[in-house]
This record gives sequence, C-alpha cells and structure tokens, in this order.
Amino acid sequence: MTSSSPHRRVWRLAGPIILSNLSVPLLGAVDTAVVGHMPDPAYVGAVAVGATIFNFLYWGFGFLRMGTTGFAAQAYGGGDREELAAVLARALLVAAGLGLALWVLQVPIRHLALALIAASPPVATLAGQFFDVRVWSAPATLANYALLGWLLGVQRPRAALALQVFMNGTNILLNLLFVLVLHWGVRGVAGATVTAEYAAVGLGLLLVARALPRAMRLERRRILDRSRLAALLRVNRDIFIRTLCLVLAFAWFTRSGAALGDVLLAANAVLLNFQSMIAYALDGFAHAAEILVGSAVGARDRPAFSAAVRAATASAAVLAVAFALVFAAAGDRLVALFTDLAAVRAAAHEFLPWMMVSPLLSIWSFQLDGVFIGATRTVEMRNGMIIALACYLAAAVVLVPALGNHGLWLALMVLMVTRAVPLALWYPRILRSLG
Repeated sequence: MTSSSPHRRVWRLAGPIILSNLSVPLLGAVDTAVVGHMPDPAYVGAVAVGATIFNFLYWGFGFLRMGTTGFAAQAYGGGDREELAAVLARALLVAAGLGLALWVLQVPIRHLALALIAASPPVATLAGQFFDVRVWSAPATLANYALLGWLLGVQRPRAALALQVFMNGTNILLNLLFVLVLHWGVRGVAGATVTAEYAAVGLGLLLVARALPRAMRLERRRILDRSRLAALLRVNRDIFIRTLCLVLAFAWFTRSGAALGDVLLAANAVLLNFQSMIAYALDGFAHAAEILVGSAVGARDRPAFSAAVRAATASAAVLAVAFALVFAAAGDRLVALFTDLAAVRAAAHEFLPWMMVSPLLSIWSFQLDGVFIGATRTVEMRNGMIIALACYLAAAVVLVPALGNHGLWLALMVLMVTRAVPLALWYPRILRSLG
C-alpha cells in the first residue's frame, strides 16, 4: 500500500457522499428561498420552526443511519455476507415500527412541539399546517435512513449518492411546483417532502437488491438473533440519546431566536442553512471515516484504522478552510439568494462572521463522531454529547441576555468545541482495543 492510498480511498468514498449530503441543505435552502420571497417573514419562520420540529423527531432516530453504517461496515470488513443482509432487515423493521408510532402519536406531538417552540401566533399557525402534512412521511423517512446507512456501510457511495440526489432533486422540483405554481404555501413545502421520501424508498430497495449477492439465504433466525438484536438496541439507544441532545440544542437555538423577534428568527434560519451546508459537506469525510474505521475494526487492522483517521481528517481540514474563505468573500451574495426582505438581509449580514468561524471549530467534532460511530463506541459518543449539551445550555443562559443573538451564536460555537473535547480524550481507548 502506498502512502497516498488512504487519501485516495477517503476521496473515493467522500466525494459521492459530499455531493449527496449537500443535496440535503440544498433542499433546505430551496425551502427557505421559495418562502423567503413571500411578503411576510412569518413564512420563513414557519418553515424554520416546522423543520426544527421534524429535525427533533427524525434526527432523533438518526441512529438508523449511523448504527446501520457501523454494523454493515464491520460485517463487510469481516466478510460476513449473511449478516450484511440481516443488518438491513433489522434496521427496516425498527424503521417501520417507529414510523407507525409517530403516526399514532402525531396529535400530542404537534401540540407539545408548538408549545415548546413558543413562536409568534402567525408563525405557529403556519408551522402547524406544515406539521399536519409532513408527519405522514415518517415511515419512509426512517426507512431511507436505514437504506442510506447500509449502502454507505458496504462502500457503495455512488448508490448512496444516487438515492440522495433522486430524493432531494424530486423534492426540490415538487417544491417549486407546489409552492410557486400551485401556491400551496407551507403545505406545499411539506407535501413535496412526503412525496419524494416515499419515491426514494422504492429506489433504495432496488439499489440494495443490486448490491446483495444473489445466491444468499436470509433466515428469520439470523435477523432475530438475540445477541445481535441486543447489540443493535444498545448502539441505537446510545446514538438516540446523543442525537436527541444535539437536536435539543438546535431546538433551543430556534426557540431563543424566536424570542428575539420574527426578523432575527428568519435571519438565523438563513444562516442555519449555511451551517447545514458546512455540516453535511464535512460529514462526507466523517462518513468516509465511519466506513473505513468500521471495516478496519471488523478486520482488527490497527494500521488501516490509523491511516483512515489521518487521511479523512486532513482532507476535512482543507475543506473547512475553504468554507471559511467562501463565506468571507461571498457571504452577503449568498444571503441575497435566500430572501429579498431588507430587514432579514441586514440582520443576516450582522451575524455572518459566525459562518466564517464555524467550519474551523466544527470539523473536529464531526470527524471524531465518524470515528466513534464506525467503531460502534457509542457509549462515549453519548456521554460526550451530554457534556457538550450541558456546556452549551450554560453558555446560552449567560451569553444570550448579555449579547443577544451574538451570544446565541457564540453558545453554538461552544457546543461544537465541547462535542470534540471528550471524544479526543477517549480516542486512545479505540486504539487499545485493536491491540
């Protein structure tokens, strides 16, 4: 193996993943843009609030993507083809059950979520309309998490790219049709997402069928194996708690922004689209680390593990610097693409410097998350995120009254840094486990 091989493997995996990941914030950008040109900032705020609610609901179950990637990568690295299929079957069963549960509980969830966000009455009314449509995508959304995680785990990044681009591209086209042509407002934004999610499940199943070996039996006994189910539930529990803490942090951010007024809520919604772009792009290298780390752990190959971590982190650092430079040079022009409301543009301009700082501080937590997910060391991830959430909330309580919206953004940067510190301290544990 040449010294450049780990870098080539990282880019081979990360390139398609970055492109597929960027289609997610691009979708959010289109959501914001189509309502950002309506005459009232309440529409932008409503989509931001609605997205926050479903981020809380759906990202909370993001373990279906992350846990599936880790287990699939380890089965792939260990050459266990039957377990590869069983990993996906277990994840899809969990996705179906959780999706149906969200359908059953949608009314209390709706009332509780809108009460906790505490937006202005116009924003709350429109956000409720968004919720009433979007909730019907629950089983499809969660199934897509499992399908995407499995495709990444078996090192099929191009198939993952095809799935994401198809889903989000369909969503964007329907968004434009439902909102700009049919004038369905925030219901149209939600309806476009629901339709695209179900279409993507069909494509995802076809992609998985092509990736699985044909001469292979999938036994019920294997799928329902107690020890493997217990491991799945343990990992999923830890990732759920970790993700719940992260979503709580962003929900607190949106709620605090809403308390500062509709204009700042809308400006923060625009800037959070930039934060999402940073996160999803840098996550391409984190996902590459997950895949390569999981495969190395499955094969118990410590040199391959260390080489993958070094290569993925170096590449991610270059991209983080590039993001900072782009926002420094063209941030105002990017804001203008999202809204033509002068007050929202002015507010976004004031807080734009945080987008220059964010990628340089966020990269470390993203990369370490990828390493720990690939190694399925989820207890450490969970505990580290609990520590980070506590630090973030303490910072927000002190900084927001003193510095207003700048304090809110500073608290978010505290979250990013404190996510990384505990994982960096616990990183040697993984190395020791590999001998």
